[in-house]
Amino acid sequence: MSKVSRRKFLAGSLAGGVAAMLAPVKKVLASGDFRGFPDGMGVLVDLTRCVGCRSCEAACNKEQGLPAPDLPFDDDSVFDETFHHGTQKRRTTEKAYTVVNRYEPKDSDQPVYRKVQCNHCNEPACLTSCFVKAYTKTNEGAVIYDEHVCVGCRTCMVACPHNIPAYAYSKVIDPVVKKCIFCYDTRVSKGRPPACVEICPAEALTFGKRKDLLRLARARIKSSPEKYQQEIYGEHTVGGSAWMYIAGVPFEELGFDTTLPNEPIINNVKGFLGMVPMVLAIWPALFTGFHLLATKNKDHDHHDDSHTGEGEK
Repeated sequence: MSKVSRRKFLAGSLAGGVAAMLAPVKKVLASGDFRGFPDGMGVLVDLTRCVGCRSCEAACNKEQGLPAPDLPFDDDSVFDETFHHGTQKRRTTEKAYTVVNRYEPKDSDQPVYRKVQCNHCNEPACLTSCFVKAYTKTNEGAVIYDEHVCVGCRTCMVACPHNIPAYAYSKVIDPVVKKCIFCYDTRVSKGRPPACVEICPAEALTFGKRKDLLRLARARIKSSPEKYQQEIYGEHTVGGSAWMYIAGVPFEELGFDTTLPNEPIINNVKGFLGMVPMVLAIWPALFTGFHLLATKNKDHDHHDDSHTGEGEK
């Protein structure tokens, strides 16, 4: 086999990167009428019932084998990380797949607590933006993730309209994205409710078929119109989601993004779908160039040392 010169190898690598840059971006379309799987499961969160006990956080931590929190689950000081009037500071991380935040609405003398986790969208932006197909939307409604496929591009973090996926920065060499997986492997795939739902003492979380949960939510709103907002957050938002919410105060005062459209968010991430493969094609060429330059300099220094040594003899 003939030897390939460094210059030819570098030129070929750079050419491959340029070719990827110039290649047309594959058009990706999503259905604006998509509403998920008819028999998909979900959770209805009634924010008028949540008492902020954080039992759901503890249950999630145990079920998923996550590290112990910095503060105990019964330490209320974590709620101080949330500002007044809906500005959220505490979010999910690689160590916490769900968190509970406290809000103080303008026209209420009582705080409102909100559980935050992956909403498991009907047509997930994280899935449609992932060019290595690390995400899967299951028939049960869960959006799960395969860390063995992930290349660490973090496009899903940018694409997610709910700002949920968290990157494991503690693993630089082995990139991993962390988020709630709906207790899919251990519970939901076997017909059992997620750990957070099962443990909730206030029955603020209800697990069931999504279509049944929508009926339940409408029934509660209709029976107590003075108690609830006339909206189910997650019913249609960005195509709808498995996790849905009803509340007694405006959703925008509880950290929800009420400006999101009803159609899936895929149209906003098409640019990333074309950009990420391009970047990954360029990186090998750049690193090859760095390596060859470093090797060349090293060889040059060695040659100079050898030449100097000969002259001293």
